[in-house]
Amino acid sequence: MAQDSIDRHIAFWSRELPGLDPDVEGAVTRMQALVRRLRREREEALAEHGLHDWQYDVIWWLRSAGAPYQAGPTWLAQVLDVRPATLTNRLERLERDGYVERVPDPDDRRRLLVRLTAKAREAWEAVYEDRSSGEHTLLAALSPDQRRQLAELLRIVTLAAEADGPDLLPLAE
Repeated sequence: MAQDSIDRHIAFWSRELPGLDPDVEGAVTRMQALVRRLRREREEALAEHGLHDWQYDVIWWLRSAGAPYQAGPTWLAQVLDVRPATLTNRLERLERDGYVERVPDPDDRRRLLVRLTAKAREAWEAVYEDRSSGEHTLLAALSPDQRRQLAELLRIVTLAAEADGPDLLPLAE
């Protein structure tokens, strides 16, 4: 089997750290490297559509809430892992740029909800198509059965991680 850059990394560190588990190091380092590559591709796709990471993150989380693509600011601050003041600043900028609007909560008129605009939904779909294409290209090296097996193995790891703490990807409120 051909060696990749991670194999060379493991060979080096195995000499430096004799107790290094090459399987754990290989799996974790490959996941980290692939995530970095996907992040770079995401940033490129966002730049092509005139968006920044933080803008896309807010749009993505609101889109993930399902129709009518709205959520409360408290939940948004939690899932984005930002302070309320930071979120307020971001929402003001997104609202000014036409990506979100703040609307009264029909269940509690004292609260406001943040809702995606049509402009934001169109931007999300354009970026999603670009990113999806890159993700499919990356995993094209695997057969459909191998992709399914990879997804199943990562599910096992995810379940173990979530057993010790919160969900890695929380659902909308």
